[in-house]
Amino acid sequence: MKDTLERIRTCAKELADSCSELKTLDDIRVRFLGKKGELTSVLRGMGALSADERPIIGALANEVRADIENAISTKKKMLSDAAAQIKLKAEKIDVTMPGKAKKLGKKHPLTQVLDEIKDIFIGMGFQIASGPEVEYDSYNFEKLNMPKDHPARDTQDTFYITENILLRTQTSPVQVRVMENSTLPIKIIAPGRVYRSDEVDATHSPLFHQIEGLVIDRNIRMSDLKGTLDLFAKRLYGKDTVTRFRPHHFSFTEPSAEMDICCFSCGGKGCRLCKGEGWIEILGAGMVHPKVLRNCNIDPDVYSGFAFGMGLERIVMRRYNINDLRLLFENDQRFLNQF
Repeated sequence: MKDTLERIRTCAKELADSCSELKTLDDIRVRFLGKKGELTSVLRGMGALSADERPIIGALANEVRADIENAISTKKKMLSDAAAQIKLKAEKIDVTMPGKAKKLGKKHPLTQVLDEIKDIFIGMGFQIASGPEVEYDSYNFEKLNMPKDHPARDTQDTFYITENILLRTQTSPVQVRVMENSTLPIKIIAPGRVYRSDEVDATHSPLFHQIEGLVIDRNIRMSDLKGTLDLFAKRLYGKDTVTRFRPHHFSFTEPSAEMDICCFSCGGKGCRLCKGEGWIEILGAGMVHPKVLRNCNIDPDVYSGFAFGMGLERIVMRRYNINDLRLLFENDQRFLNQF
């Protein structure tokens, strides 16, 4: 048994000394010192020894185990140090090399134009208001003078969640909530996402953005509406911008109008951009309907107001001469890098 133990010691140390990988070194440890290792197998046979031989063989076995563990530990440290040196050399950084320039992102064209519009209206004393995109039917339609039997609701392609809850089709519900919960006077714009059940194509999307405005105070007149929107157009498109107002109909305003600007491409002569008309429609507006004021607990005999609404995508597409609405939502880097 002594010869066997000496052979195990010699073999294990030689294998450890010649080992060049940590994985192989661990295999050597398992081979000789593991539960089923060679040294363990020898020790299991000590029961057949005499009482005088057992202490001697036991001491020798402990010495062999200690020598093997020491040889493996020493070799493991050498291999670990060598691996660390190789890694350090591979990861060495030349601090004198120029850094790699990071590509900085920019605002999306929708955000750029929205920020510009916000700045214009904030400069005129407006505040920014927001509201939920999942809205009650009463706020989206009924309080805006569109009861359940109103014919205008037959044409609304609306995403209903339940009979009385829907994805808002306009940001007008924000105006209703502000009128119900704010002290007068009111002067706000309400930008945000809206949803309609449209097929996706070059000019339609089930998700788009609106910017609506509302002013409520004593003695607000149609002239205030025209002056505000004319100033807005001049600040957005340039001081030489010419506007016109055409009669129209909206359920929540009376009288109602649509505002056009003289085509900034052809100067009113007619071109592809304005489809030969010389004018480009920008937004709809009007004086707040008395029924809407009453629905929001505002006395129309004391207070009056005007409201307006515009599509952000339409303004952006005309600003940058974009002919496909889908480009604004597809995150194509070739498109976005132009801005």
